[in-house]
Amino acid sequence: MNVFDFIYKNAGECWLLTFEHIWIVSLALFLAILLGVPIGIAVTRSEQAARRVINAANVLMTVPSIALFGILLPLLSLINQGLGKVPAVMALVLYSQLPIIRNTYTAIKNVPPEIVDAGRGLGMSGWKRLKEIEIPLAVPVIIAGLRTAAVMNIGIAAIAAYIGAGGLGVLIQQGIARVYGEMIVAGAILVSLLAIFVDAGMALLERLLTPKGIKIGRELGR
Repeated sequence: MNVFDFIYKNAGECWLLTFEHIWIVSLALFLAILLGVPIGIAVTRSEQAARRVINAANVLMTVPSIALFGILLPLLSLINQGLGKVPAVMALVLYSQLPIIRNTYTAIKNVPPEIVDAGRGLGMSGWKRLKEIEIPLAVPVIIAGLRTAAVMNIGIAAIAAYIGAGGLGVLIQQGIARVYGEMIVAGAILVSLLAIFVDAGMALLERLLTPKGIKIGRELGR
């Protein structure tokens, strides 16, 4: 049996694991946005705070995923959630912080100061300038950070199968346990295809949410 025969004959299970994988990554990305975007905006007010926060997020990225799952296991075991989807989602949220915070910070800081000054001259408050000028102009770069986080998390979520989180990593885990090459390759292919489709979808979203003025500026710059 080759890899594609395996996927065809186990299509039901593959679809189920794919949707489970998407659910884990989507929930983690949603929570990471709620946490990371406000932090990225907040640290634009202080260079020192920005360096510390981004350095802390960098340190989190250097921790291997298996090690992070191992750190979370005893902590979450106190509430009977040491294994399963909870530690997986928490780990993915932590890993997402660097691209989200960094891109949000960079995007807000790179809004042309003359545009911000124009808003200030019109009597806009700091919150109104942020809501109506800075965030809309920063959206493409913020989406790029979300795109990076989503694709990265699809790969990391496959490892979370080893702590009982489910998803496409189950195929790889069980394939290794059974020394079943086709099952391992099938899992790897499905994870890769999911990452490609998500990357393409996020790229389309980035283009759709890019303000027309920025698109025109890019075209003129060429």
